[in-house]
Amino acid sequence: MTADETIGVQALYDAARTALAAPSIFNTQPWRWQVGPDVLRLYADRQRQLPTADPQGRLLTVSCGAALHHARTALAAAGHQADVRELPDPANPDLLAEVRVAEPHEPTLADLQGCAAITRRHTDRRPFTPQPVADATCRALIVAGELEHAHVHLVGDGQVAVLALAAVRAGALQLSDSDYRAELADWTHRPPWSGEGVSSDTTVRAVPRRVPIRDYAPFGGQTMHPGRDTDAGARYLLVFTDDDTPAAWLHAGQALSAVLLTATSQGLGTAPISDVTEVPGTRDELRSLLPGLGEPQVCVRVGYAQPSPPAPSTRRPYEESINPAP
Repeated sequence: MTADETIGVQALYDAARTALAAPSIFNTQPWRWQVGPDVLRLYADRQRQLPTADPQGRLLTVSCGAALHHARTALAAAGHQADVRELPDPANPDLLAEVRVAEPHEPTLADLQGCAAITRRHTDRRPFTPQPVADATCRALIVAGELEHAHVHLVGDGQVAVLALAAVRAGALQLSDSDYRAELADWTHRPPWSGEGVSSDTTVRAVPRRVPIRDYAPFGGQTMHPGRDTDAGARYLLVFTDDDTPAAWLHAGQALSAVLLTATSQGLGTAPISDVTEVPGTRDELRSLLPGLGEPQVCVRVGYAQPSPPAPSTRRPYEESINPAP
């Protein structure tokens, strides 16, 4: 192996390790990376799919798309242009992407800021402060997401009530489903050493806020103190796509990552909201918020966070997610 080839393999391996910090539904981390001499392959890990909350694997694919964008961002910041082929093998739908190192790339400020944001970004489920998020900041988030071949809609003040009602309905419908409750209990009561799932100490109890969030601790447990804020200054963005296909889901995940990393770079707290798109009825309601036809994929809450950031979600050992090519 030449020196250039060695550098390329190391860059791909480093990008895969960085991508493990990506957000995922229920912190399932439903990806597998395979590092070869000249290619990094991203696979969906179907054993980590949620059969009740995500029966089609849509949010699994969105989660993998976020990891793909994290890897691309890491490569760009390290001075490498990434050549990405999405869904390259129709006979193997679990192979979501192939990434190769192309020509050298001069990192931009946005590349460096995005990569630095990967380690600082944490889902913050506490209510955000009353400090408003400026329209110009929201426009920057929209632009970042739309560069990833998806659409981002800023939920208007007059539309927040629709989103809030959809969240209430989604929560009630899901918690009334015994299969969902079992799935939720499974992924919120993982042993600490597993490095997966949503631990109760990263969640907050239900408090009044503009848009309710998923109750991760209906069975009790130690939660974060929610503080006195109510999300008064929070803004909500809806990532949507033209189609509802695996390719579209992958783009939505990359757009989600771009929005989250840009928001973190701007000093904002963030939290993806997926439950409103997990229930078919409430997902239909979100379509009424869009400026045209489209498929809602995931919502994002952004705002100015309370002091003392929450603990990061745990991650599995990288050896479980990254393997050498056979």
